[in-house]
Amino acid sequence: MALTPSTMLPLLTKAPDFSLPDTDGREVCLEDLSDAQGLVVMFISNHCPFVVHLKTELTRFAEDYAGRINVVAIGSNDLKTYPQDGPTAMRSDKEEFGYPFPYLFDGGQTVAQSYRAACTPDFYLFNAQSELIYRGQFDGSRPGNDVPVTGGDLRSACDALLKGAPQVTEQTPSMGCNIKWAVGNEPDYFTR
Repeated sequence: MALTPSTMLPLLTKAPDFSLPDTDGREVCLEDLSDAQGLVVMFISNHCPFVVHLKTELTRFAEDYAGRINVVAIGSNDLKTYPQDGPTAMRSDKEEFGYPFPYLFDGGQTVAQSYRAACTPDFYLFNAQSELIYRGQFDGSRPGNDVPVTGGDLRSACDALLKGAPQVTEQTPSMGCNIKWAVGNEPDYFTR
């Protein structure tokens, strides 16, 4: 499996706006998710082994922070090449794993580009002012490395936010499958 790291968007970047359909066809926008102390935006896919490895823990993570930190997942893979990552399969995945967060489809891949998302999974934590305070890995677990899936890195960042403590600035990039860009849609940070 080829690994693609996060681009590590600069800290304090304002959350790029979006309005995307969820698995029930409702439009969800950034403003809909601004009623908490923070927001986790994650780019995931149904088929990527690095995401499959985390699916159960993603549900637990969102449940543990419910009411304090909002969570949203976005799928941006090219539907023509990867139909298993499209809205129908996303709906099935949400039901199977009990995702308590909206799972949105970025069919035009413009939201992934605005976040400079590079891989699945890719995680971003924004504070109540929509400033990026964490971007990087969920934890050090990868398929086959025998490290338990805990969400430790992202949980530490969320806990610091909730306590008003400073964030660690040395953050480890997430690693996973590259986002599957439609032909002609590849962003400059992917083609370099």
